[in-house]
Amino acid sequence: MCVDEKSTQVLAHSRQPLPMKCGAPLRQDYEYVRRGTCNLFVAVEPSAGQRTVRVTEHRGKADFVAFARHLIEHVYRSARCVHLVLDNLNIHMRKSFEDVLGKRAATRLLRRVRFHYTPKHASWLNMAEIEIGMLTCQCLARRLPDRDAVAREVAAWQLHRNAERTTIRWTFTRKEADRKLGLHYVA
Repeated sequence: MCVDEKSTQVLAHSRQPLPMKCGAPLRQDYEYVRRGTCNLFVAVEPSAGQRTVRVTEHRGKADFVAFARHLIEHVYRSARCVHLVLDNLNIHMRKSFEDVLGKRAATRLLRRVRFHYTPKHASWLNMAEIEIGMLTCQCLARRLPDRDAVAREVAAWQLHRNAERTTIRWTFTRKEADRKLGLHYVA
């Protein structure tokens, strides 16, 4: 399971857009009203075509732990081992679970979890980045006036993508990785 997050702006129209007409697209004013931001946690199982997206107010330790806990206890409750592919963000560490849940509860929750971290400056190796790109293009590339609207639209998008079982076909090979990353990292 590849996991990443994205912050997104919540924007409302300053004036009502002019509706579409035959031969004329929706017309909206370039001005908008900024209503803050929200965060999206995205988890994708690339070869199964399944994704889980949660909209949160913040991107803190507690938010990440709650999202990961949902994945572990609900989405993958029957899995013997849950592999999480993550970048090196400070909240993606085992310590975050201990800080939020306490050492005993964190140990119990993470007993069947394996963390896999992308190299520094190479978070693009995490396929959740691809899914976030699709989410942005297909769902978020417009004004959504509040966090509830973002959550509704993201839930509909997720439902549609999961129903289609849209997979990610990774074409980056080990040989290409060695060549590209060898310029920046010592083996």
